Amino acid sequence: MGSTPPVFIGAEEVEKHLHRASLLLPALEAALANFSAGAAGGVVQPVRTVLPVPRHGGYLGVMPAYSAADDALTTKLVTFYEHLKDSSVPSHQATVLLFDPSNGTLKAVLDGSVITAKRTAAVSAIATKLLMPAFAEVLCILGAGVQAYSHYDIFTELFTFKEVRIWNRTKEKAVKFAGSVSGPVRVCSSAQEAVTGADVIVTVTMATAPILFGDWVKPGAHINAVGASRPDWRELDDELMKNSVLFVDSRDAALTESGDVILSGVRLSETMGFMFAEIFAELGEVLKGTKPALPEKTTVFKSLGMAVEDTVAAKFVYDAWSAGN
Repeated sequence: MGSTPPVFIGAEEVEKHLHRASLLLPALEAALANFSAGAAGGVVQPVRTVLPVPRHGGYLGVMPAYSAADDALTTKLVTFYEHLKDSSVPSHQATVLLFDPSNGTLKAVLDGSVITAKRTAAVSAIATKLLMPAFAEVLCILGAGVQAYSHYDIFTELFTFKEVRIWNRTKEKAVKFAGSVSGPVRVCSSAQEAVTGADVIVTVTMATAPILFGDWVKPGAHINAVGASRPDWRELDDELMKNSVLFVDSRDAALTESGDVILSGVRLSETMGFMFAEIFAELGEVLKGTKPALPEKTTVFKSLGMAVEDTVAAKFVYDAWSAGN
């Protein structure tokens, strides 16, 4: 007898099982804590491998991980292309491969774009729950792409904001966003207008230079910085990075991949380069209780996304699909 062929779980089916990203919160909190526990936590994942596609201005990322707690083995293949001429093609596209960890058999191929959007927003929500000021009333989203929608959905489900604001470089996309989500959203004509007085700020842009500046940010605000996933890309300026407490998903990834972290430190010399921005804690350390959250301070959560987040999300979807089939 031949081996059973892998199942394909497409975007619509993934969306059905992850209709609310909040369903992932318990598994993601456990995975983040396990990752930050080191070898004892049973999470094995390297920093992602990124292959440039210089002729077309794109990148291919490979993100494998194993979670012992979930006994789940996956790898995600993700492409991201900046400034696409064909705006009908998403800037990020992804596929997740789920393997049987006992023998290496490929069990499932899952659409990874929905998984990426949902798990990224869910991790930002975990950070926000821990780090936002006590009486947060204004949510600001910079960017109007896929991640803006997924963040809006889970943030308005879990938190109560009196006002939601959005800004996007292309105003038409911000207007479209405001018209298509479930609640009222104020479209702002500038990033500064959107940010001023906001308690929670989410940056989900394809910016390569800063679009959020420290002198705009209300003291005690919390920022989820989700874009700028390359070492030479920025969303946040030096002042904001220096005057906030910095939390990350992975120290190793932040010091390898995040331009906001790498380029905002003090330049030591022409030969020695930069001293990176100081990282206070990984999110998993806060969840484990080994580092405090400091919600009274201005905080930044630099989200780069980790392979183990895809692992637990893919296993959640696969288990839900299996139960229904």
